[in-house]
Amino acid sequence: MRVAMYYNNKDVRLEELPVPKIGPDELLVKVIASGICGSDVMEWYRIKKAPRVLGHEIAGEIVEVGKDVKKYKIGDRVFVSHHVPCNECHYCLAGHHTLCDTLHSTNFDPGGFAEYIRVPKINVERGVYLLPDEVSFEEGTFVEPLGCVVRGQRIAGIKKDDVVLVIGSGISGLLHIQLARVLEAERVIATDINEYRLNAAKKFGADTVINAKEDMPMRVQEANDGKFADKVIICTSSLEAIAQGLSSVDRAGTILFFAPPAPDIEVPFPLFELWNKGVTLVSTYAAVEPDIKESIELIRTRKVRVREMITHRFGIKDAGLGFNLVAQAKESIKVIIEPHK
Repeated sequence: MRVAMYYNNKDVRLEELPVPKIGPDELLVKVIASGICGSDVMEWYRIKKAPRVLGHEIAGEIVEVGKDVKKYKIGDRVFVSHHVPCNECHYCLAGHHTLCDTLHSTNFDPGGFAEYIRVPKINVERGVYLLPDEVSFEEGTFVEPLGCVVRGQRIAGIKKDDVVLVIGSGISGLLHIQLARVLEAERVIATDINEYRLNAAKKFGADTVINAKEDMPMRVQEANDGKFADKVIICTSSLEAIAQGLSSVDRAGTILFFAPPAPDIEVPFPLFELWNKGVTLVSTYAAVEPDIKESIELIRTRKVRVREMITHRFGIKDAGLGFNLVAQAKESIKVIIEPHK
């Protein structure tokens, strides 16, 4: 089968691998669509494991079923979660499933930028979801990223009448904007340094857009009757953006760190100011069953519009072009690879 083998952001090669053989408790899924995630182009994270077939935002069709699998059948349209928790450890039992060691060690074989993937037993049991008829394969590639957003906003406690500031209007930021609207935020303010993405933020529901090169705290106050934001969601690893977020949160507000900087980066905190304002700092990673089910329903009901976010589609031989677009973060939103084209 054909795969897109990742070496670095500028070197993604079309290669051949055998179609995976499945065991009695496993599934073989034909990948119809696979989204390129912003994390796929984090070279500080990806290169150390290269060469590797990446891709975890997948939707496809079951083409082979292990003899002991009873829940699924050939022809089922599915989203498959690459990371699944054990549901038994200290962290899972406390509701912190995405901190589970099992979740961090599970995956399908190989990655989603391949014509077929083998779904291991634990993923079959805890990470395969039938796609409703109303959800296309392309829309199914948004299940995982939207699930991460659902989890993040729940952890941040976003609720009706909040003023929400979304810093960074890439794919994650745009999903955060839409979900904040679903949750009836009073006002959503979005920022970016790219005019193309600022226009997209406006299209997908931001009340106010701010070029991040401006004085953001001042502009947030201007947009919000002299107050800062109740909830700040930082969807970029830029240190300047992080500093802007720390300076734009209101008293008793919450900052959600959604996109991480590299592990060797240290971020200075105005600790006294944050302490004095009673600010809560939270972070989030990944998505698990409740988040994924809610994500699928939001897509099915069109409460979150994802189809309109797709800007580019490539066959697997041109996956490298897709990686370049995502890495450049200019005039693209969602880039999808179609392995069988």
